[in-house]
Amino acid sequence: MSTPHLARDLTLYILARFGLIAVVAAVLVLVKVPLLVALAVAVVVGLPVGLLTLRGLNARVTAGLAARNERRARERAKLRAQLRGEE
Repeated sequence: MSTPHLARDLTLYILARFGLIAVVAAVLVLVKVPLLVALAVAVVVGLPVGLLTLRGLNARVTAGLAARNERRARERAKLRAQLRGEE
């Protein structure tokens, strides 16, 4: 997975998580729960709900991060080999 896709997927994932928290908080405020309490509950409830509902997007972000880390490790190994004079 290339870096532009990773940036897009990560941005979508973060926005989706914040959106989920906002929806849960809004529902709680509509049933007369104070705003700060609603936000605190929304953050706590949003974690497991987000893991279930955003599973596909989370997998794409994880795969993109793994691909980026692998590419960076290869580049680092190549640079170290050049510094040792092997290439």
